[in-house]
Amino acid sequence: MNLQRLDKIISSQTGISRKEARADIRRGLVSADGNTVKDCSAQFDAEKSQISYKGQALNYKKFIYIIMNKPKGVLSASNDRTRKTVVDLVPEDLKRNGLFPAGRLDRDTTGLLIITDDGDFAHRIISPKKHIYKTYMAELDGEVTDEMKRVFANGVVLADGTVCRPAELTAYNGNCATVKICEGKYHQIKRMFGTVGLGVNSLKRTAVGKLRLDEDLLPGQSRELTDRELKLIFKN
Repeated sequence: MNLQRLDKIISSQTGISRKEARADIRRGLVSADGNTVKDCSAQFDAEKSQISYKGQALNYKKFIYIIMNKPKGVLSASNDRTRKTVVDLVPEDLKRNGLFPAGRLDRDTTGLLIITDDGDFAHRIISPKKHIYKTYMAELDGEVTDEMKRVFANGVVLADGTVCRPAELTAYNGNCATVKICEGKYHQIKRMFGTVGLGVNSLKRTAVGKLRLDEDLLPGQSRELTDRELKLIFKN
């Protein structure tokens, strides 16, 4: 049995603070198993008890997993005092405390971003040791050569001496290319192309593992991932 305080359950599932949850509980806005509960410290098994908040039944989920089509100009962060973040864009019905991006995209990079509150899950995606490849589409200021592909495949050495893991570089359509990497160093792809004399005009992440970006999502839109999609993340 997984007992939790009622105020913690309400806060975790609605995105309001624990303080706000306690105030609403005391006002009689929360019921459990058909009975109004005003004791904030009362404990329940959220997966078995029927808990309602403001008359709406809570569909309790221990963790949430969200796919977003990240737009340009938004920070991959949980919060920022002055700039808009990806968590700010999550719709109200998916918001809850503790959300964060599982791996960051540069501010001007767009595409597939996963947002969650499950730290272990995020670590499995981010850790290079797990070999979860991320696929990017890059528009370049020049054409990719076979020598550049070889350099990427052998592991690019960045200007500061940092050695990158082997990456797969595929050219198509003139000055466009796809890149697959299993790590996420600061501005890594732009720096990798810089070592072979190419600049990146635009960059979009299109896949994580075998999970591809849902093209029905407009920039800034998001939705929950399905169980099938969650499994695709860990396939290469």
